[in-house]
Amino acid sequence: MIENIDTSLIDWSRAQFALTAIYHWLFVPLTLGLGIIQAIMETIYYKTGKEFWKTTAQFWMKIFGINFAIGVATGLILEFEFGTNWSNYSWFVGDIFGAPLAIEGVVAFFMEATFIAVMFFGWGKVSKGFHLASTWLTIGGATLSALWILVANAWMQYPAGMTFNPDSVRNEMSDFWAVALSPVAINKFLHTVLSGWIVGGVVVTGISCWYLLKKKHVEFALASIKVGAIFGLAASLLTVWTGDGSAYQVAQKQPMKLAAMEALYQGESSAGLVGVGVLNPAKTGYNDNVEPFLFKIELPKMLSYFAERDLNAYVPGITNLIEGGYQTDDGKTALSAQEKIEKGKLAIQALADYRQAKKDKNETSAAEARTVLDDNFAYFGYGYIKNPADLVPPVGLTFYSFRVMVILGGFFILLFIVAAILSYKNTFGGKRWLQWVCLWSIPLVYIASQAGWVVAEVGRQPWAIQDILPTSAAVSRLATSSVQLTFFLFLALFTVLLIAELGIMIKTIKKGPASSEE
Repeated sequence: MIENIDTSLIDWSRAQFALTAIYHWLFVPLTLGLGIIQAIMETIYYKTGKEFWKTTAQFWMKIFGINFAIGVATGLILEFEFGTNWSNYSWFVGDIFGAPLAIEGVVAFFMEATFIAVMFFGWGKVSKGFHLASTWLTIGGATLSALWILVANAWMQYPAGMTFNPDSVRNEMSDFWAVALSPVAINKFLHTVLSGWIVGGVVVTGISCWYLLKKKHVEFALASIKVGAIFGLAASLLTVWTGDGSAYQVAQKQPMKLAAMEALYQGESSAGLVGVGVLNPAKTGYNDNVEPFLFKIELPKMLSYFAERDLNAYVPGITNLIEGGYQTDDGKTALSAQEKIEKGKLAIQALADYRQAKKDKNETSAAEARTVLDDNFAYFGYGYIKNPADLVPPVGLTFYSFRVMVILGGFFILLFIVAAILSYKNTFGGKRWLQWVCLWSIPLVYIASQAGWVVAEVGRQPWAIQDILPTSAAVSRLATSSVQLTFFLFLALFTVLLIAELGIMIKTIKKGPASSEE
């Protein structure tokens, strides 16, 4: 494990991984959402036999294919970076983290690869039923792929189903189902996939509105809006439900993230949820006695409810989590960050003592060291933390990103409700203002989607694995200059890919559904 390392290397390694993840997440949510929508449209074609729905499904399938291809390319690079930039992480938890990624590659990816060819090239060559099944199996494979990747990510947020082997200095999986079915994993999967469905609904509705504004392919556009709006509304309402579950899981498993999301420094009972607020830039530390807000509007007691399912419950703030001393749900007194750091150092030293005793064939000393290690392993990662203040994630970025996500999520619910009602009343075509709103909602839905991941990943810093491994101990020993070089190479590559994808998609959209079979 690494104790001293250039902080600029950590920053550049994080920046490179964040860059890759941001670009990758531009493509994944549309794949998940548009895949379901095109499958619904082909199902309508299968049931009605109307060629109109076949043409409609084929057009959106083409947009799906363009997006899918670029998403695969960025995803492969993202997975390779675990080995290149985060080799200590990969060594420390590879036996656990690698399992869901292996399942994703062997099962889900090959499932997609098998049926996507039939989906695109099987029209007229296989039966309608087999083709429809291939379409659903393709998007099912994409969703399964997301499942196993999100299981891996959720384990980083809440490491479960594992034991630490001091002989190999690796965490090993002791309960596969505890990893795969942890409450964090299930909720993260549902919330993330449903957010992708919202992206699909907004993109389909927005592109269709462009046709209405241009007075082209009107019947196709109105039919697509009807499907996209209803689908998006259902996804949005379900996302509210999973969002509530996410807040509860964060409160239980990552209280510092919740405190950062709310810029809550001093814990309180009956804590209110900040609806809108402006942070005080003069607030620079958790114990500087500066008010955190210049302005805020709260929903009384709602934070306590979301965190503990109790309107009067106590929610610890950032200062409380650092200083400790408050009562936890199990009746114990919370440790301070400094106490956790000391326990973490004990665990690290005990690991070194254990390995030396094993080398010296001193089984008695090895057993004693192993006991100390086991007693303190829950705080292992804290031993690498130099300053308790380092345990506080970037509050401003986390706080504002969370509100961007939530406010835009509420906007999409209203947008889908209006679009669905007007579609079924057959009056959508005359609402040009709404068509413009839907069109310009396309970039907004991507902003909301990215903001959600900012909250999830920035909010858990400094941890690569919650409480067990900080990023400072997870990074590879590389020259900072090499990470900087590859950062800019990836930036250029991904930007070219994004421009190419947008160019191809715009060209395809301009051709319209009539050309979808070409």
